Amino acid sequence: MSSKVLSTVLGADEARSHVRDEGSVPERLDRVLARAFDDLSRARLQALVRDGLVQCDGAVVRDPARKVGAGSRIDLTVPAPMPAEPLGEALPLAVVHEDEDLIVIDKPAGLVVHPAAGHEDGTLVNRLIAHCGASLSGIGGVRRPGIVHRLDKDTSGLLVVAKNDLAHQGLSAQFADHGRSGALERAYLALVWGVPEPRAGTIRANLARSRHNREKIAVVRDGEGREAITHYRVEALPAADGVTALLRCRLETGRTHQIRVHLSHRGHPLLGDAVYGGAFKTKAARLAEPARDALTALARQALHAAELGFLHPRSGERLRFESPLPADFSRLLAALG
Repeated sequence: MSSKVLSTVLGADEARSHVRDEGSVPERLDRVLARAFDDLSRARLQALVRDGLVQCDGAVVRDPARKVGAGSRIDLTVPAPMPAEPLGEALPLAVVHEDEDLIVIDKPAGLVVHPAAGHEDGTLVNRLIAHCGASLSGIGGVRRPGIVHRLDKDTSGLLVVAKNDLAHQGLSAQFADHGRSGALERAYLALVWGVPEPRAGTIRANLARSRHNREKIAVVRDGEGREAITHYRVEALPAADGVTALLRCRLETGRTHQIRVHLSHRGHPLLGDAVYGGAFKTKAARLAEPARDALTALARQALHAAELGFLHPRSGERLRFESPLPADFSRLLAALG
């Protein structure tokens, strides 16, 4: 079905028009808008309707469910994006890829992704606001980067961020599906205590916020919490005596702290994980002095987001990126050998 779509900029706002075909069947306004202006999310369009920024045949309509008939003209005003609440900070960013829709970052350990209590500035979001500037077109009406997945503060590696609504919708859908039916690919390298048996397998264990410590995630019984599935494979045995193993982990779900909790639950917590591997601190005594020193210098969980692949939300092109191990992780691996 063809239609006439016009777009002009009025001052800082953008005026858009859509004329339905004469043979069109009556349909909900929000569905018509979502098809006509597919660079905006349906939730965003519904909000614009409720804000009185949509007219149908010259009359303001505030009900997204209102039926729109054949030949109707719909006028939409998209306000200029509001400034993001966090302030931009011109701090270093390791940019792996960037285009008009998205940016891929190789995040160093220690960098918080989003401002929160105790981390109001210096975050990845602060840096992205300064770096991207006007290329952030206003996700949900706010000129901000679209965070579709996160990495823990002390986890290093690849992270993709949307720069507009279209990219945010497309990437969010892929991450929600977790690669089950699409092209999303995420792989992490994890250095753990001991050697899992079998050496390749799948961990299925539901996760929920711990009842005893709200800062931690815990494994819960089936029927509780949220489904969590981690696939793992032993990549290498850095120490000849089997004290540690390097795993490659692929996520089928993306829960908070998922890899860290799953591997700890199996009895193989990550080296350096003070939250989920505290009971294994004494194992460090079995390491040679250079390895103990390297583990102390790591000062974080040994987890790195090494691979990231997805379909570009606009072009459909498959993009895939790899990140080498950071220096602190590499030094620990070398010292264990």
